[in-house]
Amino acid sequence: MLLPAPALRRALLSRPWTGAGLRWKHTSSLKVANEPVLAFTQGSPERDALQKALKDLKGRMEAIPCVVGDEEVWTSDVQYQVSPFNHGHKVAKFCYADKSLLNKAIEAALAARKEWDLKPIADRAQIFLKAADMLSGPRRAEILAKTMVGQGKTVIQAEIDAAAELIDFFRFNAKYAVELEGQQPISVPPSTNSTVYRGLEGFVAAISPFNFTAIGGNLAGAPALMHLQTPVEAGGPEPGPVPHLPTPGWRVRRKELPLRAPLGRRGERGERDPPLSLRVRWPEVFRVLASLRAALAVAADQRAAAGGAQSDQSGRQDFGTFFSAVIDAKSFARIKKWLEHARSSPSLTILAGGKCDDSVGYFVEPCIVESKDPQEPIMKEEIFGPVLSVYVYPDDKYKETLQLVDSTTSYGLTGAVFSQDKDVVQEATKVLRNAAGNFYINDKSTGSIVGQQPFGGARASGTNDKPGGPHYILRWTSPQVIKETHKPLGDWSYAYMQ
Repeated sequence: MLLPAPALRRALLSRPWTGAGLRWKHTSSLKVANEPVLAFTQGSPERDALQKALKDLKGRMEAIPCVVGDEEVWTSDVQYQVSPFNHGHKVAKFCYADKSLLNKAIEAALAARKEWDLKPIADRAQIFLKAADMLSGPRRAEILAKTMVGQGKTVIQAEIDAAAELIDFFRFNAKYAVELEGQQPISVPPSTNSTVYRGLEGFVAAISPFNFTAIGGNLAGAPALMHLQTPVEAGGPEPGPVPHLPTPGWRVRRKELPLRAPLGRRGERGERDPPLSLRVRWPEVFRVLASLRAALAVAADQRAAAGGAQSDQSGRQDFGTFFSAVIDAKSFARIKKWLEHARSSPSLTILAGGKCDDSVGYFVEPCIVESKDPQEPIMKEEIFGPVLSVYVYPDDKYKETLQLVDSTTSYGLTGAVFSQDKDVVQEATKVLRNAAGNFYINDKSTGSIVGQQPFGGARASGTNDKPGGPHYILRWTSPQVIKETHKPLGDWSYAYMQ
């Protein structure tokens, strides 16, 4: 009797199987769910806690040293981070790591790896589950407040990033790591085969973004789960946390990071979405709102943090604002140049916004730019700010426009198509198959959720490792297959020789 697929699966999972040619090992899975995104409505406990945490940070400056093992270290290269919406407020004093400190951190990581790699994956997973519980409960308001003040994010963007997404990364990575250990090869008597999911040899340099709390935590957290040590506060073993080494990117490019040991790296980087292809026959307000929210509220938040702030230009805490400042002076200057280009180019027209002011904070007015030329640089280059570039294609050139979308930019992260016509959607999905690692139909092209839409793109956007999905953890392992034979070989000759 041939069972239907669901019934067959239930039968296989109902008991362990053994027999010639097959050994089935089923490992129970951790049950996790996405962290709820809190609403922060008037009078809610989470809003009261956040307002208190924000008040505690007012005028305060954190001192953040480099950390190697259990040692805090200050170098002579002291720097300051200012609040994006009030650059007169120094929110943090920190220092850049020098070459000798990088070497020291590498040696500490290599020494700690040996013991950590032998620790059962289930034990390591428990540490990250505990860290997630801490962020979900007693430390939630604190990390939200620091994300808002330090990165200039709104309440909701900080909640989505620093709380919900980071918590999800820790919990789902733990789940996927435990499940990965249960994936074992078949065994044929008289031998058994097994896979050990070792960590990578050498060290991992997690070059995390300074303006995205969840990505920063996951870039260091995922390799640590499979490879290195974890923070002591979350229950990690001595000698201490993952090394914390602030370093400008050019030092890595100039090879001050010594690659004397094997170096694992994640290929994802900043990306620009393929141009949005907006098809008629869908309510205009829906298309426009989705595109505006994606471009002006979140796209900047991915890298330039323009999608965020909790204050107006006076620096006043304001829960009613959509966003305010971009992340820093460099981002402000870059976006300002693009706006100047938009004003001077004969093929570009600013339809809305376009002003900027850095007298108090790094404020850029949301801007919509129409381009008559689909190959105009503003349609192809990364801006990382609240600027939406629009090209209106001829109605009879839809197929050609799809090809244009696929080839205009070298990036391939995320894109969206809006249509109520299933044939249009099917055609766009086919033509844009390689244009976006995350493809959205009748939805904005941002806002992926861990476990639901694993995120990442190929082409110039990275190696499409898909953080937030079950395959990402495998990226940080070096599997070893072990074969053990239980019946020794009794004769050197083969049967055909008899």
